[in-house]
Amino acid sequence: MPWWGVLLIGIGALLAGGLAGFFIAVRYFKKYQEENPPISENQIREMMRQMGRTPSEKQVRQIMQSMKNTK
Repeated sequence: MPWWGVLLIGIGALLAGGLAGFFIAVRYFKKYQEENPPISENQIREMMRQMGRTPSEKQVRQIMQSMKNTK
């Protein structure tokens, strides 16, 4: 096999591996974010308490829903 054939196979394998790795990483990250959201209801309650407010359950649920809708 000529040297340019080996080079083309190497470049093709590198591109295919990079593309496959990218899609696997994106899928893993989305799954991780769904299982472990960046902020929880308890964190929202604590932030509001630190600001001097006592949040009602309705307010906490509204904030969580608005965060889900922005995704």
